[in-house]
Amino acid sequence: MSKTQMNSHLFRVICILHSVIALTSGTLMMFYTEKASIFGHGSDIANKLKGSTPHDELLIQISQSFSGLLLFAIGLVLFMVSFVKDRDFHSFFAGGSVILYVLMALWRVMFEWKIEDLAFECPKQALGDIALAVSWVFFLVYSWREKYD
Repeated sequence: MSKTQMNSHLFRVICILHSVIALTSGTLMMFYTEKASIFGHGSDIANKLKGSTPHDELLIQISQSFSGLLLFAIGLVLFMVSFVKDRDFHSFFAGGSVILYVLMALWRVMFEWKIEDLAFECPKQALGDIALAVSWVFFLVYSWREKYD
């Protein structure tokens, strides 16, 4: 297997891995909103985040369902992108993904940290975002090493 093919396969594996994560999370958020919230935050915090009135509960549930739909759509896009064979696009997409994950981690630290009920969860979720960014950084390092050897 040539280096170019290895680079393409590595890109496909990372995209599909991220796609499976996004599709699974999005599906859980859309159809099992309460259980996903309990799994992500714990039962005490999930009850606090549920809302105090039926109207609040409905708005929060709709918001979480739309967030799940967006995450599901991102998973589908990642799956489709995994079949692109252009090396320049691979580097561009990986760089953009690193920036996106780092911005998500910064957003969690800057804004979710201020919400008392979410402050404990924030570092774990930010580390998860950084871990996903690192997978793309490894791909970029591997592809740049391959390109300049």
